[in-house]
Amino acid sequence: MLIHYIWIGLGGALGAIARAALGMALPPQFSGIPLQIIVVNVIGCGIMGVLAEGMALYWSPPDYIRYFLLTGILGGFTTFSSFALETGLLVDRHEVVLAIVYVMLSVGLSLGAFFLGMKVVRLI
Repeated sequence: MLIHYIWIGLGGALGAIARAALGMALPPQFSGIPLQIIVVNVIGCGIMGVLAEGMALYWSPPDYIRYFLLTGILGGFTTFSSFALETGLLVDRHEVVLAIVYVMLSVGLSLGAFFLGMKVVRLI
């Protein structure tokens, strides 16, 4: 079990480095929109889709490779890819209502927590 965490950590470091490198290569904004974040999220979700479907249909790697690639590299690159994977799995299981609830709760609660955190700091 410890070896899985080591593989996740190695992949996470590589993913974070890749995110930073890509961010430095792109302009921070385009017409006021945070371009770097969108590009990272879109690339990460695309790769997550390819890997998830590829692993489901064509390739069954050992667990440590799954952890390294999905949780590690893509988790370090963007956690949005994990969100997309969970949503995709719900849709794939034909649990569309649960997928919608998951998306609404994830986005709504996360943004709510972000703004609450800002508010708490401002009150201190």
